Amino acid sequence: MFCFQCQETAKNKGCTISGMCGKKEETANLQDLLIFNLKGIAVLTLKGKAAGVDMTTEAARFASKALFTTITNANFDDASLVDWVNQAVALKKNIADKIKGKITGALHDSATWMSTNVDEFQDKAKTVGVLATKNEDVRSLRELLIIGLKGIAAYAEHAAILGKEKDEIYTFILEALDSTTRDLSVDEMVGLVLKAGEISVVTMALLDEANTSTYGNPEISEVNIGVGDRPGILISGHDLKDMDELLKQTQGTGVDVYTHGEMLPANYYPEFKKYDHLKGNYGSSWWKQNEEFESFNGPILMTTNCIIPIKKSNTYGDRIFTTGVVGYPGLEKVADRKPGGAKDFSKIIALAKTCPAPREIETGTIVGGFAHNQVLALADKVVAAVKSGAIKRFIVMAGCDGRQKDRAYFTEVAEKLPKDTIILTAGCAKYRYNKLNLGDIGGIPRVLDAGQCNDSYSLAVIALKLKEVFGLDDINELPISYDIGWYEQKAVAVLLALLHLNVKGIRLGPTLPAFISPAVLKVLVENFNIKPIGDAEGDIAAMMQGN
Repeated sequence: MFCFQCQETAKNKGCTISGMCGKKEETANLQDLLIFNLKGIAVLTLKGKAAGVDMTTEAARFASKALFTTITNANFDDASLVDWVNQAVALKKNIADKIKGKITGALHDSATWMSTNVDEFQDKAKTVGVLATKNEDVRSLRELLIIGLKGIAAYAEHAAILGKEKDEIYTFILEALDSTTRDLSVDEMVGLVLKAGEISVVTMALLDEANTSTYGNPEISEVNIGVGDRPGILISGHDLKDMDELLKQTQGTGVDVYTHGEMLPANYYPEFKKYDHLKGNYGSSWWKQNEEFESFNGPILMTTNCIIPIKKSNTYGDRIFTTGVVGYPGLEKVADRKPGGAKDFSKIIALAKTCPAPREIETGTIVGGFAHNQVLALADKVVAAVKSGAIKRFIVMAGCDGRQKDRAYFTEVAEKLPKDTIILTAGCAKYRYNKLNLGDIGGIPRVLDAGQCNDSYSLAVIALKLKEVFGLDDINELPISYDIGWYEQKAVAVLLALLHLNVKGIRLGPTLPAFISPAVLKVLVENFNIKPIGDAEGDIAAMMQGN
C-alpha cells in the first residue's frame, strides 16, 4: 500500500504498511482499485458523451458516492469496498456496451479492465495506486486534484441527498478523473487544480443552499454540553438528512438525541431547534470517540466519515451503527432510504430504550450559529467595531482537528491572541478552543462558529461582503489572516476554494501535505504565499502585522 492523503500520514511521507488512521493494506488497495475504476468510468462516459451517448449524471452520481467512501475514516470494511468495485465495474460495462462501436481512439487501462473476481482485485490494486505515476511532480498534481475532488464529491453528495445537483459539478468530477489518465502539461494540470477550487466554491454554495432551504438559516444558539436523565442516541458525522429523520422517528419515544463532532452545528438550524428531545452536544472531536462513545452508554449512529477503529477494550462496539458511505467490519448498517422514503432507525431507537442515560462528562453551554446570514445581519455592528478599532483583526481558524499533540498550537493561538481579535471558525478545528472563555467585543463573541467544514463557504461570503463594505479592491486588503488546521480531503477542497478566491498568505498545519512535491509547493508559495505554521507567539505577531 501507499497512502498519503491525510495529514496524519507516516513521517509526513506516506503509509506503506498500514494506515495511521487504522486502515489495513488490503483496504487501502481496494480503495485504490475503486478510484482506478472511477477513472475508467470517466473516460468512457466522456467519450460516449462526445459520440452522442450522455450518461454523465448517472456516472457522476456514482463517482461522487464512491469517492466519498474513500475519504479518511469513512470505510474500513473490505467487503463493502469489494461491493463498490463490483458496482463500478458493472457501471463501466454498461457504459461500454452502450457506446460500443461509436468511439475511436485508444482507451486507458482503467477503462478496459473489468473483473468480478475478488482474488484478481488485490493483484490489480497493487499496480494501480498512487505510485503508478512515476514522476513525482506529475503524481503530486494528479493526487492534489484527486484528493480535492474527494472533498468536492462529499459536498456534492450531501447536496444531492437534499435534492440539489448541478451539471457543472458532475461534469468537472468526470473531467478531473479523466485528466489523470492522460499526459498533460504542467500548466494544464495546475489549471485543473485551480479549477477544482472554483468548483469547490460552487459545490459548497450549492450545499449551503440545500441546507438552508431545507432547515432554515443557522441562528445564534447556546448549545447544552451536559446531559439529561433519559436514554439517548448519539449522532456523529455530517449528514443533516439523517439527523432530520432520526429526530422525527425519536419524537415522543422517551429517547433523547445528542450530537457529536461535526454534527454539532445541527443545533443551530431552526428546523432542528424545535425538537425538545434534541438535548445538545456530547463530547468533542472525532478522535476522542473511543472515550466518549464508551461513556455515552447509548447507541451511536455514524452518518459519514469520522469513524475510527474500535479498541478491543471498548464495549460500545455492539451499539454503534453505520449508514451511507460509512463502513466498518462487524457493525450493523442502516440501509439507504428508498426513493421518497426515509431510513429506518427503529432498531437503534429500540436499543436506546434499554440503555442507561449518558454519563455526564462536562456541563455548561457553547455558542454557535454564525453562518453568513447571521453574521451579515450583524454587519453594521461588526463594521462599526472595526472602524472604531475595537476589532483589530479577524483570524480564520477553520478546518480539521486531529490527535497529534502539536495541534495544541491552535489552542495556544486562541488563548494568546490579543483581546481585540475575532476568531472565525468552521469544521471540527473549533474543538481546540470553542470551550475557552475568550469573552466578547461589544457583545460580539470572540469565537464565531459558522458550522461544519463545508460552512467554510460562509467565511468566504463574510470576507467578500466585508471587502465590499470597506470598498476594497482585493480580499487580501482586509484585516483577516488565515491559520488553517487540516486533516482530510474535505479540508483540501476548502483550501483550493480559498486559492480560487485569491486568498494569499494562508498558514497551514500542523504539517504541509505530503502529497505536495517540493516543485508544486514552490508554485503555491510563489503564487499564493502558502506557509507552514510556526510557533504560536511568532505567528500571532506576524498575523497582527498582516503577514
